[in-house]
Amino acid sequence: MAPSKSSYSRRQFLRNSSVALAGSSLLTGPLRASGTVARGDDELRVGLIGCGGRGTGAANQALSTEGNVRLVAMADAFSDRLEGSLANLQTSQPDRVDVPEDRRFVGFDAYRELIDLDLDVVILTTPPGFRPIHFEYAVDKGRHVFMEKPVAVDGPGIRRVLRAGRAASEKGLKVGVGLQRHHDARYQETIRRIQEGAIGDIVLLRAYWDSAGVWVRQREAEQSEMEYQMRNWYYFNWLCGDHIVEQHIHNLDVCNWIMGDYPVRAQGQGGRQVRTGPEYGEIFDHHVVEYTYENGTKLLSQCRHIPNAWSSVSEHAHGTAGSANVGAGRIEGTGGWDWRYRDEVPNAYQVEHDRLFHAIRNDIPHNESENGAKSTLTAILGRMATYSGREISWEQAMGSELALVPSAYEWDGIPPSLPDAEGRYPIPMPGATQVF
Repeated sequence: MAPSKSSYSRRQFLRNSSVALAGSSLLTGPLRASGTVARGDDELRVGLIGCGGRGTGAANQALSTEGNVRLVAMADAFSDRLEGSLANLQTSQPDRVDVPEDRRFVGFDAYRELIDLDLDVVILTTPPGFRPIHFEYAVDKGRHVFMEKPVAVDGPGIRRVLRAGRAASEKGLKVGVGLQRHHDARYQETIRRIQEGAIGDIVLLRAYWDSAGVWVRQREAEQSEMEYQMRNWYYFNWLCGDHIVEQHIHNLDVCNWIMGDYPVRAQGQGGRQVRTGPEYGEIFDHHVVEYTYENGTKLLSQCRHIPNAWSSVSEHAHGTAGSANVGAGRIEGTGGWDWRYRDEVPNAYQVEHDRLFHAIRNDIPHNESENGAKSTLTAILGRMATYSGREISWEQAMGSELALVPSAYEWDGIPPSLPDAEGRYPIPMPGATQVF
């Protein structure tokens, strides 16, 4: 599975950046060949895979794009999640939702049943551990794709996404990735100015996602271990990748965007200091990582899930002639002058869908999968460094053969991490944990 040497390049960065159903379950209407462009006001038929809050939001944004678009199928591991999402969308987009019972699919193979339908676009918003297999299958079937970040949780998954992304380009398919800051007017203008020299040569970057943490769902009676972990996907690496991957990727991606590059190595430390109970699975509650880019520039990265502590979700750039608070759209020079972004900021979550659907309708090249994969790998690289306590190179992370996948995607399957007699999961130990 090792990719070619060329696929490891960090400089290919665009700054502007189941069985098919039969009988009554097949969609009616004229068919288009897979991968062909929709012209003008052709109806774009959309399927949603992953019906949580983000999936519901992404579907709503897809249905809010210009032109004739309709949600016609939905899939999720759990029927209650699917039905809740459907009710929400039927309320917000009553004229653009047509998902009868025979186009609602539940279970691990639900994604295949949905993608095998006559669809134009699929939205992939399950926990990220499933993203590589879902993306690969969608591209194989000739579907345009919007997929949420992160796009994988390990090196083998990243390589799979990169291969599928190249195949998407060869087929003329359009791919959007939910790193919406790339479509945020404030970020775009601030980073344009930084890259044009507004703060001089960059000497240091800082990135933060420090917050109180996220939800916990209690274990229920008669619940299998697989279902428990699926319901609590945020706390298991085969599903989430740890919060440095699931959340902090946004900030790391912005720093890569500023640099027009990806780090060559990382070292750092992390652990569990506050959120230590078995309900928090196997992930750390804090990570601190020092990344190094090829030109020697350092990125100091910090993410934390600890209540009642300092919070910040931000990115900062320091140069020889000033500094920038990127997300705030502010640049300060050493001479005392400053610049602040003062224009309107359209909703970037909507803009990223507007641009994707515009590209589909007009056959404009649009494929964000490579940067999505490499910024995801940046976060994975940091996790590998904190879990192992070692300095890890980009090539080691990309080439890692350690796959965080279960033995089988089945309800009675065995997840990669299992609790002991007291319900506690093995926790990574710096200096001992192997990450290759």
